[in-house]
Amino acid sequence: MSDDTKITAPIRDLAGGEVGTYEFDGNDLADRVSKQLLHDVVVMYDANRRQGTFKTKTRSEVSGRKKKMFRQKGTGNARMGTKQSPVRVGGGHAFAKRPRDFSYRLPKKAVRLATRMAMLSKFQDGEAIVLNELQLSESRTKPVFNMLNAVGLGGDSVLLVIPEYDLDIWRSARNIPNLWVAPLNELNAYSLLHQKHLLITKEAIDLARQGSFASTAESAAVG
Repeated sequence: MSDDTKITAPIRDLAGGEVGTYEFDGNDLADRVSKQLLHDVVVMYDANRRQGTFKTKTRSEVSGRKKKMFRQKGTGNARMGTKQSPVRVGGGHAFAKRPRDFSYRLPKKAVRLATRMAMLSKFQDGEAIVLNELQLSESRTKPVFNMLNAVGLGGDSVLLVIPEYDLDIWRSARNIPNLWVAPLNELNAYSLLHQKHLLITKEAIDLARQGSFASTAESAAVG
């Protein structure tokens, strides 16, 4: 591990105390951070989140008679067609919008690599904190809320990454504003870049370095 690729992040406990440092080779996640790839993947996630259920009416769909509003000659006015004309208030649209599907997919390898790059960028920018462990015996918001304040992230947008889905953690975090929770197998570049800070358990980062990103990592972004 060279000094250029060495990554160091603080390890904290639930009380906010620093219990050590987490060091690893950045190449374990990605050999570089490509802004273009991250941009392309985020645009894909945004496009996939669009509903595309908009619709406007053409002149043939607007209710009303097809008769001219007045005779063409002899009135002194410019000729005018029906009320459904696009130039009239309440008329149809000349180029009406139609429901469409905006979703598309980038190659799976590119999406997974972008997730690794996004995680690496958080550590490089000093926006990542490693939790020694996070285990809750019951679903209560207060322990998670106090933990965020203890590590200095209270009120900030935070992505909490855990090794696997935990119902107690999810229930405890769902009422805290700006806090997203993601199991490692649902992690994606959109969630990592959307939230300002990354709070990840030591077990989760160990699994991430070993390549334990499941195929669901390229699913639509969730919060």
